[in-house]
Amino acid sequence: MCTSIVEIVPVEGMAKRGDGWFPLTQAVVAYDHARHAPLADAITLDFVNARLDAGARAGVELTLETAKALHEALGRAIAEAEFEEAEVRGKGAPARLVEAA
Repeated sequence: MCTSIVEIVPVEGMAKRGDGWFPLTQAVVAYDHARHAPLADAITLDFVNARLDAGARAGVELTLETAKALHEALGRAIAEAEFEEAEVRGKGAPARLVEAA
């Protein structure tokens, strides 16, 4: 049974295929039957360039638990990157939360 859960977002970045890199135009996030991973259903991430041939794609199939862990890790990395960008560029960064000793 197909879930029809699909999100498509425009992206800027690069992906690697073989020995070369290609620019990305979109990312497709879906939850559906796994095609390659030995899983019943999977979160799939497809990074593509819609203006290039069908091989201009980097695909990943993850368990739901792995996708959640990746989501959390991305959130932490993004928060740190935003702090770093604000600090380096002098835009004034919010104070980091400091745990009580």
